[in-house]
Amino acid sequence: MIRCYPLIFQSHVIILQRRAKFKISVKPKIPYSTSPSIFKHPSHYKFLKLPDSNLFHPIPYPPRMDSLPDAVVQYILSTINNAKDVASCNCVSKKWKDSMPYIKSLYFPRGVFDHLKNGQTSDCIVMQIVSSTFQLEDLVVYCRFTSSGLASWLSVVGPSLKNLELRMDNFVDQDTTQDTPSKLECIQAARNLESLRLWGVLMVDAPKWDAFQKLQNLEIVGAKFEDSALAEALRATPNLTRLVLLRCEGLRTVWIKLNHLEHCKLDFDCAGSCSLTLTTPNIEYLEVQGCSLIRVRETNRLKNLSLANNDGRVCMVDFGKLPALESLSIRGVQWCWDAINKLLQLASEVKRLYMKVEFTGDFEALLPFPEIDFVNFFKSHPKLKTFDIHGAMFAALCQKNSLKNVDSSFRIPCLEEVAITVRSPLNAEQKMNTLESLVKFGKNLKKLKIKILGMKSGHSSADDFFEEICMLRYMNPRLISIE
Repeated sequence: MIRCYPLIFQSHVIILQRRAKFKISVKPKIPYSTSPSIFKHPSHYKFLKLPDSNLFHPIPYPPRMDSLPDAVVQYILSTINNAKDVASCNCVSKKWKDSMPYIKSLYFPRGVFDHLKNGQTSDCIVMQIVSSTFQLEDLVVYCRFTSSGLASWLSVVGPSLKNLELRMDNFVDQDTTQDTPSKLECIQAARNLESLRLWGVLMVDAPKWDAFQKLQNLEIVGAKFEDSALAEALRATPNLTRLVLLRCEGLRTVWIKLNHLEHCKLDFDCAGSCSLTLTTPNIEYLEVQGCSLIRVRETNRLKNLSLANNDGRVCMVDFGKLPALESLSIRGVQWCWDAINKLLQLASEVKRLYMKVEFTGDFEALLPFPEIDFVNFFKSHPKLKTFDIHGAMFAALCQKNSLKNVDSSFRIPCLEEVAITVRSPLNAEQKMNTLESLVKFGKNLKKLKIKILGMKSGHSSADDFFEEICMLRYMNPRLISIE
């Protein structure tokens, strides 16, 4: 409605100009007046003086916050979650202060209470703000707090909380005594939680938790565990659908049994020697980093699988059938060839394949990949659409006998995108034959990206190889790109 005022103003000006031309005398009526004082609420209007006239045209101001209904004000202020902003709103007016208890979410950023005076503590201020709410659902605390402070907050708002996120920083929990419960044990007061995120956790002893029946999401980042403590904590969360454990230290043998788990992301910092056993019949997404032995037998619903070990060797993988697998990522310095070969055989229906493994070998000796038949590989993965390979895998496809079974009727039916990382000019002829075969037999190929990474050679073969790659790109400019 406010946007219409310029047009209305212009139309009134035109009418007045026409009336002046024909000398028509018309007595002005409200809302036009020679004095704006006739309006009972002048604060709600601003007045524009019409040109060549003593008439004023009232245009209302945009509505102020105080003029809105209480329910609208409460709704607007309920979207504020930063504790500093909430404290400021309490000082604006009584109406705003009365609306603050309706907020659903509170966030206490890191360092917000670093410069307190007059003996104030972060525990007391958080308690004061938290206790003023009626039905708090989300609580995020990144500032420093003690276990006694946490216990006091959760005793007030724990039953209504659905999402809780805490920066624990209790690797050395100095504020906890034998008579005081630890920060982990205090969380039990929020038994209706649906999501729990913890940062900087020390879990040497199993937390004294009853079952969190409604908890569906558990995320722990930066933690020191004992195997038994983690196992007990997971038993208290039987209905998890999402589990994220990142930068976890101290674990050697991990057993996870969660019947409803669908999304699982695990990152263990254990020198690559951790073993993992999962019993999760509904798992759909699995990402594991830092394990040498991986056993997941119930995998009928698994769609995305990512396995990596950047610090050690992957010795064994034991998976069930993978009929629904769409994406497979294999990364690491050294994998046993039996583990790689078994995964590739199980992932016959995969659509996206990423391989970045440098060496194979069952022991400390680093060995190259064995020869891989080009035709058999793509026939065993007929649905493959995206293929990203680095170094060793590409070299295995470029061995002398890899292309011996290629005939004119062979086709790669679904392949659309290929990214290849080349590091060495060795076997340049075989590598060029493989690249040309991908272009020739990949009838649906839309993009072939060739990445030249760290190719070092004092011999002219490196320059010759690069020239051949450039020539191939020149022949297929819309298909091939070089980085």
